[in-house]
Amino acid sequence: MIGLKGTLNVIDNSGALLVECVNVLKNKVNNGWGSVGDEIICVVKHARPISSGAQTVSNVLKVRRGDVRRAVIVRCKKPVRRPDGRWVRFDDNAAVLLNNKREMLGSRIGGVVSADLRMKGWGKIVSLAPKVV
Repeated sequence: MIGLKGTLNVIDNSGALLVECVNVLKNKVNNGWGSVGDEIICVVKHARPISSGAQTVSNVLKVRRGDVRRAVIVRCKKPVRRPDGRWVRFDDNAAVLLNNKREMLGSRIGGVVSADLRMKGWGKIVSLAPKVV
């Protein structure tokens, strides 16, 4: 469950490393808490440094520290119950950054994502992930 001021690791190659949640974008069913597959508004707290040689390549780093972006939660520490009765939880909270059209900002994903994303309409993220749990 991710809420206000919750921090998440970024597992794509957009350039951000750590983001902080400032709003959960969904209907007010769960009182402002987000879980796997929910869209959030976040602020980039830590990003990869921009080197002088990387200025020529356009898609190396797409974000800077302080940028306000949309993201989707792909891993959550809070245990989630699957329909078959299993409980699934991860070691950390993680997200993938999006643009305003709900498309991924990066072109790769570097970590495990939850299988619940496919049911919530994020099949593109699931297909790019190296492992789905």
